[in-house]
Amino acid sequence: MFPRLEYLEWISGRPEVALYDLGSSDLRGDRDHDPVVVPERLDGLSDPPTGASLETQIAGEYGVHPEQVLVTPGASTANFVAAAAALYPDPDEDWTDAESEASQPTALVEKPGYEPLVKAPAAVGADVDRFLREDDYRLDPERAENALTDTTRLVTVTNRHNPSGRLADRETLADLAERVDDAGARLLVDEVYAPFGTESVDGAFGGPTAAGLDATAITGSLTKFHGLGDVRVGWLVADREFVDRARSVAYHVPGMSGPGRALGMRALHNRDALAKRSRDLIAENHALLAEFVDARDDVDGVVPEGSTYAFLDPANVDGDELAAAAWEEGVLVVPGRFFDDPERVRVSLGRDPDQMAAALDALGAVLGRQ
Repeated sequence: MFPRLEYLEWISGRPEVALYDLGSSDLRGDRDHDPVVVPERLDGLSDPPTGASLETQIAGEYGVHPEQVLVTPGASTANFVAAAAALYPDPDEDWTDAESEASQPTALVEKPGYEPLVKAPAAVGADVDRFLREDDYRLDPERAENALTDTTRLVTVTNRHNPSGRLADRETLADLAERVDDAGARLLVDEVYAPFGTESVDGAFGGPTAAGLDATAITGSLTKFHGLGDVRVGWLVADREFVDRARSVAYHVPGMSGPGRALGMRALHNRDALAKRSRDLIAENHALLAEFVDARDDVDGVVPEGSTYAFLDPANVDGDELAAAAWEEGVLVVPGRFFDDPERVRVSLGRDPDQMAAALDALGAVLGRQ
């Protein structure tokens, strides 16, 4: 059980020492990685009135009841407890006897995909199947439906897709949710990148959401769009019965700290101002990445509109070789093997645009030597 999370082990400590960070996908801007009591972005901002809570703030954003919200220390914890709750909805059910083994619960996860979302179901003893996204990484509900089996209890996708940045609209998510529900399974949508875009759209935090769809749970956090990973605030939103089951699982893992809750509440109370800064950063960094890819013939890929990251295919070298060569020059990019495609790399622009322009120049120099 509990397989190694090779990507997280690999990335740990690298952004802090990289000269050029093209691996971090959170919109950190010009903030460094040194820990502080109050992140500069939140320093001096007002707090919500007495009586507010993280649950009520998040519920208001998604248009749900506070009892449909479970707050967790980051989205990774939310994804883990959601997977366990979906795969084992009855806490008294025993899967260790011989009869139960014949119907071992199965999770179905998109491919390419984010490694922790693939490994989390395996960590709690479930089998894991995969379904392919389209060649351009668009989400096709029919492909997921065709991969469902009698033992599928959980279907997991990301939106925006990690690692490609492709964004699915609510209609596509609703189509997928209906097919998953008809099969007696639960849909889990990791929405940490959903708000990414140069313009706000109709949905939570300005991005499309699957919240409120039947048999669906969504997860989110303050880490990626708001650039507040050090606050460690994540959440799960679903129907009350599922959240109750997820809460029973969450007692097995560490919970939120009081200071983390307080800072999370301050961030959500000032979400409009924080969102404007994030969208300005997205606009500049998206343009930088799109121009970089368009101008080169030694790397191929699509930078989806509004995305600051993309899954790129270098022409003369595979993903591991490029990542290793780049790292020798202080440039951090993520090998595609961590996302099911060793030929590619994920390139992310989350820092200050001047830093990102210099980082792309450095990556271009590495590409030119391959």
